[in-house]
Amino acid sequence: MAGEQLAQRNKDKLFRGKKISELKALDTREFAKLVKARPRRAILRNYDVVEAFVNKCEQQAANNRPIKTHDRALVVVPAMVGKAIGIHNGKEFMKVEITEEMLGHRLGEFALTRKAVKHGAAGIGATKSSSTQSVK
Repeated sequence: MAGEQLAQRNKDKLFRGKKISELKALDTREFAKLVKARPRRAILRNYDVVEAFVNKCEQQAANNRPIKTHDRALVVVPAMVGKAIGIHNGKEFMKVEITEEMLGHRLGEFALTRKAVKHGAAGIGATKSSSTQSVK
């Protein structure tokens, strides 16, 4: 019984009790009422910027052009779900597919600006013991 409920919940993908199809029908300001305080404030203060980006996404998707942005502070709204957006990480555009779980988060959270550290062997002279090793 519990497994059936879990499967049903995963299939419907709700955000604050609403299905994604219901959220896409909402205006951006209506969606802002459903998110937490910080993203709500960002959406309502930058409503024109968010709407301009959504319109740009739709125009470029219609022309089969990639959607690219440097604006890492944009909050993900339902109109962006399903689109592939190139988010600038300081060096290149990272292609990110927007999903339902990203709603209310900022674009910059999904394009990391730093790489994971990959430590190799210590170089010659890096430690006191390395001076006794042979140089090959």
